[in-house]
Amino acid sequence: MSAPTNLSEIDLIPIPGKNYFNLDREWREEFIYFAMVDRFHDDQARTPRLQPGRSTGISTPDDFFGGKIKGITNHLDYIAGLGCTAIWVSPIFENNPHAYHGYDINNYLSVDPNFGTEQDLIDLVNAAHNFDNAGKPFPMRIILDVVINNSGDNWEYQGGPKAYSNAQQFPFGAFRRPDRPIPIELRNSDWYHRRGSINHFDVSPENLLGDIVSLKDFENDDDDIGSAVINTLIKSYAYWIRQADIDGFRVDAVKHMGPLACARFCSNIREYAYTLGKRDFFLYGEIAQASDDLYNRYIGQNTSAQDGNNTIFFGLDSVLDFRLAEGNGDGGLRDVIKGFQEPKALFERLEAQRERALNRGEIGRYLVTFVDNHDSFWQPSGRFGNGAPDEQVIAAIGYLLCSLGTACIYYGTEQGFSGHGGDNQLREAMFDKATPGRNLLNTDCRIYQEIAKIADVMRNNEPLRFGRMYFRQISGDGQHFGFPFGFAYTLAFSRILYPDEILIAYNVSDAPRNDAVIVDATLHADSSTMNFLYGNAGTVRVQTAADGSRFVNLSLAPRQFVILR
Repeated sequence: MSAPTNLSEIDLIPIPGKNYFNLDREWREEFIYFAMVDRFHDDQARTPRLQPGRSTGISTPDDFFGGKIKGITNHLDYIAGLGCTAIWVSPIFENNPHAYHGYDINNYLSVDPNFGTEQDLIDLVNAAHNFDNAGKPFPMRIILDVVINNSGDNWEYQGGPKAYSNAQQFPFGAFRRPDRPIPIELRNSDWYHRRGSINHFDVSPENLLGDIVSLKDFENDDDDIGSAVINTLIKSYAYWIRQADIDGFRVDAVKHMGPLACARFCSNIREYAYTLGKRDFFLYGEIAQASDDLYNRYIGQNTSAQDGNNTIFFGLDSVLDFRLAEGNGDGGLRDVIKGFQEPKALFERLEAQRERALNRGEIGRYLVTFVDNHDSFWQPSGRFGNGAPDEQVIAAIGYLLCSLGTACIYYGTEQGFSGHGGDNQLREAMFDKATPGRNLLNTDCRIYQEIAKIADVMRNNEPLRFGRMYFRQISGDGQHFGFPFGFAYTLAFSRILYPDEILIAYNVSDAPRNDAVIVDATLHADSSTMNFLYGNAGTVRVQTAADGSRFVNLSLAPRQFVILR
């Protein structure tokens, strides 16, 4: 059967006889691997040069390079070996020429032939759901990257490209192809804001009405047209849940659309997934701004004036935590791990999360955490691995895995990729078309192996998945304790799931350190011991300070990351 081209052809009745996948595992337990389809792997048989050292990603042009959906399917063992339990797949829908990244969509109901076929997507999901890792079931979830704020560059303005100017609406020119976009309902010029490209991405209403470069902004206001547009996108994306048994959506460019349109989309998608028996469909969004207040607008509830505010729509389950990664304009986790920023940036982040969590749902307390991704606009220094020794890369991902949130790693970080510059330099390939039979999926790489060890510790210790989190005070003499400051210190925090505590510590400096670190006095008796789970062997003894508080002494090598229980 050919792919549908309009809404009336979309069948949302569950596939007869199909048991849709539902996993009894919370999303905060997942470790997400973000794979750009075109850059991860092609469908050719290739093997890596096994070595402990790092690899340099393959430089690629601003065009399709050859990665396939099958390339992910064929290397699920590599992703699972890293400890990842979910895969975020970049958009696989049919795109305009040269749009290898997948965000320039012209057909929402068909897989781009550059990436493969609909059956390839179905095969990937089935293989992930039924993956067997060394004889043990290791089910993985598949998350699709979706775009609902805008279409691709599917039409032109009358007289050529326009830039946003005082909310002026510009005349429509013509669709670039008579047979696109699909579904055909999107071939309506009134369904687009037509305000020209955004000049100021953080200024409202420009950032809500304008186009992202040449990608045409949908009219998604609280009116009849906005409802028609969002309903079209709801049905189009629900189709992929029905067809391929997708487990979640990462929603692109959320801050450029109104919270109501986003909430309407999320509520309807979540409800449809429920009809298939998928009780935990996950929706998280990209809000590329370090603002918890903005996050809450999209995670929270919303209503529509169109129905007299009688319907409550529930928004995103979570968002990507840009504030953790980049800080609140003063550096975040990226800079703290590298010793460029004082630790107060992380202390303030955790406190802000606690305050804002009171206004979110149960899932919304746990954001999707990361240190790098595919966009250069917010990371001018490039990938996290640029200029970072192995130990810092390991500690950064270790922090994500051991702290609050759902950890996400960008493909290539586990190999020490260090691209910097424009988007292309951050989107290196893990295979080289010019070198048949070879790839960069090196499981002997030290960074890959150490991340896998930490992920295993997380997966086997419930406090790291469900526990409360506290930063810990330190002392150089075992008597005078305080939270660290400056640029050379031991960063320590605990995850507590009563009655157990796990302590995580990282020596930020490039010199050895010996610090006393506070632990919970109600959970540890004097002279009891804590065992190393990662980063060292043996035990440390719990001691009592003059004020009755309890601590352990940690001797850490430069940039050493350890976990104790």
